[in-house]
Amino acid sequence: GNRQGDRGVTYAMPAPLANRFTHYEVEAFLDDWVDWANANAIDTRVIAFLRFRPDLLFSFDPAHTPIAFPSPRSWEYAHRALQKFDRTELLADALVGCVGQSAGLALKTFVDNMNQMPDIDAIINGADADVPQGVDLQYGVAAALVRKALEAAKTGNATAIYGHILKYAHRFPQRELGVMLVSDLHRAVGRPLFAVPEFAGWANSIADLVLYEH
Repeated sequence: GNRQGDRGVTYAMPAPLANRFTHYEVEAFLDDWVDWANANAIDTRVIAFLRFRPDLLFSFDPAHTPIAFPSPRSWEYAHRALQKFDRTELLADALVGCVGQSAGLALKTFVDNMNQMPDIDAIINGADADVPQGVDLQYGVAAALVRKALEAAKTGNATAIYGHILKYAHRFPQRELGVMLVSDLHRAVGRPLFAVPEFAGWANSIADLVLYEH
């Protein structure tokens, strides 16, 4: 149920009754949501936006009692709005109706900027494509590449595509973004990623970063 402090149709449970249960408070975790989103074909622009703005995965202030606000549930609504209203004048209003004014307009701006993305198919085919300068576009590229890898997982060309993505991960100016890309890729396709020849080279290239963070 909802927490009592959320003012979400909750009632105080009598102590003797509460003592007959165990109680846990669950927090939304972006990596888990991204795994679910990839498995359920959520629009990669929504995934990229939340990687770019992780603070908006769940943003709720019970003092203001908003009707629409960002939550793991309402971001799926935003995905549906993108499928229905993309490239129409109704998109901004639809997104605001799903996740609230601030988050909805931020997503609309982000989506508009995704038109400047590089050719994703060229990247997975091994072309020597540059990483876009905008950090928002870099998140967009990463999310799109993970989705392409998932689509390729059951094809005979999956190993080559994984290799091309790993090579591209080297090119991010901020190595943390390359690590995020490969981490999402691993959670999406699993152990077959380790068998790709390019994986060892990529892992060695970021060993100092991982050891430092550890």
